[in-house]
Amino acid sequence: MAEVIKLQTPLTDEDVMKLKAGDIVSLSGVIYTGRDAAHKRLVECLDRNEPMPIDVKGQAIYYVGPAPAKPGKPIGSCGPTTSYRMDPYTPTMLAEGMKAMIGKGPRSKEVVDAMLEHKGVYLAAIGGAAAVIAKAVKSCEVITYEDLGAEAIHKLEVEDFICFVAIDAQGDNLYETGKLPYMHE
Repeated sequence: MAEVIKLQTPLTDEDVMKLKAGDIVSLSGVIYTGRDAAHKRLVECLDRNEPMPIDVKGQAIYYVGPAPAKPGKPIGSCGPTTSYRMDPYTPTMLAEGMKAMIGKGPRSKEVVDAMLEHKGVYLAAIGGAAAVIAKAVKSCEVITYEDLGAEAIHKLEVEDFICFVAIDAQGDNLYETGKLPYMHE
C-alpha cells in the first residue's frame, strides 16, 4: 500500500511539485465545486475584465454537482464529473492560480500543457464512491451562481478527502501509462 500524502488547502507550488502520478492524497481544508456552466461564467468574468466571484489562487476545484443533503448532513452523494467538459476553461483557471482539479477521466493536451506551465495537478476521485466521498465533507455552502442548482459553486470544508494524482505537474499521466508506481509488475 502506498503512503498517503496529507495536504492542507490552499495549495502551494511546493505542494503540487512534490506530487507524482499515482500518489494517494488526503486533502483537508476548503475546496470549491464547479462544473462546465460555472467555469464558463468564471472565464466570462475575466473576459469582461471583472473579478471572479471566488479567488482561485492556490485552490482545488472539484468537478461535481452534489446531490441534495439528507437531514443532518452537509451534503448528499457527491461523485466526480467527467473532467474533459471543463477542458475549454481549465488553462485560464490555471493561469489565474488554481492549483488542483478533482474529477475523473483523461484531460486534453492543452490542459496538461497549462498544468506544466502553471504548476497544477489533476487529482482523480473514485467514480461510484459518491456516498463515501460525502463523508469527507464537513460543511457545504453555495457561494455563487445559485441559479445553476447543483452546478452552483459550493464551498466545501473537507477532512481527509481521498483522491489520487492522475496527472502530475511534470506531465506524468496515469491515463497514458496505466501504471501505478507502487504496484509490482
